[in-house]
Amino acid sequence: QVRLVQSGGGSVQAGGSLRLSCVGSGYDYDKTCMGWYRQAVGKERERVAAISWIGVTTVYADSVKGRFTVSRDNAKKTLYLEMNRLSPADTAMYYCATVQCQSWRPTGYWGQGTQVTVSA
Repeated sequence: QVRLVQSGGGSVQAGGSLRLSCVGSGYDYDKTCMGWYRQAVGKERERVAAISWIGVTTVYADSVKGRFTVSRDNAKKTLYLEMNRLSPADTAMYYCATVQCQSWRPTGYWGQGTQVTVSA
């Protein structure tokens, strides 16, 4: 049974930092590309970042480039999203997900979500 369990997130003032974690189980974690998505109230879900299964390739949404860093520790089966210089526009529910390694499209497995709220 595939499970993605998230932790981290919370509330922070603009300019602050947060780190999200996502532990995977029930599948070949180190052979699976992973991604972070977010969905703000009233908006469509968007991909924030994705990473290849060995962590060599990363992709980012333009809105977070230079501020967010996606990484993974395959030994711990953990995916991370380091978020710096946060702004109110980053307020959303964040989800980790398994993704296809070329298209970066989600493959159907999602974490439970964690709220990130950035105040001005």
